[in-house]
Amino acid sequence: MHMFILRRMKLARGTSPWLIPVAALTAAAVAGSRRSRSWAMAAPLLAALTGMMLWFFRDPERQPAEGGVLCPADGVVQSMDPAPDGRTRVSIFMGPLNVHVNRAPCSGTVTTIEHIPGGHLPAFDKDSERNERVVWHVNTRLGDLEFIQIAGAVARRIVPYASVGETVRRGDRIGLIRFGSRVDVYLPPGLMPAVSLGQHVRAGRTPLA
Repeated sequence: MHMFILRRMKLARGTSPWLIPVAALTAAAVAGSRRSRSWAMAAPLLAALTGMMLWFFRDPERQPAEGGVLCPADGVVQSMDPAPDGRTRVSIFMGPLNVHVNRAPCSGTVTTIEHIPGGHLPAFDKDSERNERVVWHVNTRLGDLEFIQIAGAVARRIVPYASVGETVRRGDRIGLIRFGSRVDVYLPPGLMPAVSLGQHVRAGRTPLA
């Protein structure tokens, strides 16, 4: 049964540097458990860690929902704040059990992708805006759409899937934040959020605006 599940489970791109060493160590522990008590004690813990990482890095297929702008991340709507330029910032907090693959909120052409080094505070901390992040700008039929992938205390690596000049469709996979973190979307002026504070949302499935 477990092997059947693993064969059907799709894993996110960019997980190999984390997953392969842990899986290899688990295999070594299982192989050495008959000869060593230390390996026998470590094997169940390593197997559990491997299982957790497989769950963290899952990448399920999803059919984009109908409508306008979509949520780019799985998680909980943490805040909705007006920006000085008339836009509305919607922040989605990603917990460690959420899918960590992010999706394009709207169709368009990627105009800029900027990696900004920074700290690694918990993503729910207001000062996490100073964390390491990747800022996206996409030229859409609604105008420029900005969204930001923010690394957290555990998530210390953001892996973009798209590149500047590439056309993305709403719901396309655009990147991965390893483990939990946060994604901010700046809705253009005139767009009202279709979500509420505390709402659980799914990337590519929940209408954002």
